[in-house]
Amino acid sequence: MQTKFTPEQLKNPRVAEADRILRRCVHCGLCTAVCPTYVTLGDERDSPRGRIYLIKDMYERGAPPSLEVRHHIDRCLTCLSCTSTCPSGVDYMHLVDGARAEIEEKTRRGWKTSFLRSLLANTVPYPRRFKKAIKAARLVRPLSPLFRRFGLEEVAAMIDLAPQSFPGEAQYAGPGTATTKAEHKARVVMLAGCAQQVLRPSINDATIRLLARRGVDVVVSSGAGCCGALNHHMGREADAVRQIKRNVDAWSKEMAKGNVDAVIVNASGCGTTVKDYGHILKHDPDYAGRAAKISSLARDITEFLTQVPIGPPTRWSSIRVAYHAACSLQHGQRVTDEPKWLLKQAGYSVSEAPEAHLCCGSAGTYNILQPAIANELKTRKLKNIRTTRADVVAAGNIGCIAQLEPGLDMPIVHTVELLDWAYGGPVPPGLEHLAQFVSDVPQPKLIVDDYIDE
Repeated sequence: MQTKFTPEQLKNPRVAEADRILRRCVHCGLCTAVCPTYVTLGDERDSPRGRIYLIKDMYERGAPPSLEVRHHIDRCLTCLSCTSTCPSGVDYMHLVDGARAEIEEKTRRGWKTSFLRSLLANTVPYPRRFKKAIKAARLVRPLSPLFRRFGLEEVAAMIDLAPQSFPGEAQYAGPGTATTKAEHKARVVMLAGCAQQVLRPSINDATIRLLARRGVDVVVSSGAGCCGALNHHMGREADAVRQIKRNVDAWSKEMAKGNVDAVIVNASGCGTTVKDYGHILKHDPDYAGRAAKISSLARDITEFLTQVPIGPPTRWSSIRVAYHAACSLQHGQRVTDEPKWLLKQAGYSVSEAPEAHLCCGSAGTYNILQPAIANELKTRKLKNIRTTRADVVAAGNIGCIAQLEPGLDMPIVHTVELLDWAYGGPVPPGLEHLAQFVSDVPQPKLIVDDYIDE
């Protein structure tokens, strides 16, 4: 794709990066077939190719972004299915991230949208605030139809997404170190996350148990918090960078205390961003090196478990698992086969629903900010999952779990919760009715040496 930027425009790092990315696009249109918004809406401007043209025009004009540009960029899920498909290697993620920051800096939104985006940015990344917000949403749930009647669809969507009840308290809460009692193999830092701590603390518990059981010390650093993804994808660059730097500082302190083999992330939406810290802070001389180091160590939990032998499972089952591939895992991190392989090794029968490449509509805060499109994608995803006739759904991202759970007629859990169960952990919440289909693997009373007569 040819661009027409002036030398003066190219002095802007954001424009210079966009120029490099845009020049790789050959207009082939293969991305349109795998784009959830184009498949749903049929509008070229809601395809990656269409958005690329809009972004190019926005930068070349140098004027404040138009309402048209903002409208279609806002409707992008950032699922990155287009990136997995693109034969030319167009770096769409960084192109649209830059465009969102440009839009946020140079346009003014209406009061309703501004308030909602600010509310999300100031509640979801903070577990205590988020928990209070959920309690408030439950109180006003009966008013949800009224909000819709007055055109406040986004507010109604936020209320409807609030869970009916909170899960039990976490077994491992707050900063600290879970020290393994097994033979020591590794030391890792784990991102505790923000929304996940509130919505499903059992995921972190399962992660820590599974790793510690297999010889891995797990550190949750004091001072670390939200990964920055929520603000980053809303174009709130300054807020995102502030959160990212806080994590870099906290994890760098742990690295100074001793060797860290990996930074473990068990929410794939967060993992995609943590792996991008080096790129986001590459122009900051005080943080660039440390951020790049952290990005190089970042691993999804399933990615890490394939590198650390965890041995045979202690339980076996006939449970059928439908694996839901979160976009941020399969497209953002290119982690595709590891979760399914681990589940099969743990004794589960695993299948994948049709159209696995299409987003479920969660996409961080997308199901609140763009509820109509998100609901269409959710309905499509649920229909495909039901064709598997599975007993349980496994996913690697809390956003997908929260999006799909209310519409499923089968339970949905994190992949690591099923793995923890197979390797000696408790029954994952909501799967108690499946416990009858799980049995302990008989352990031999004698070891090899008992059969050798010296």
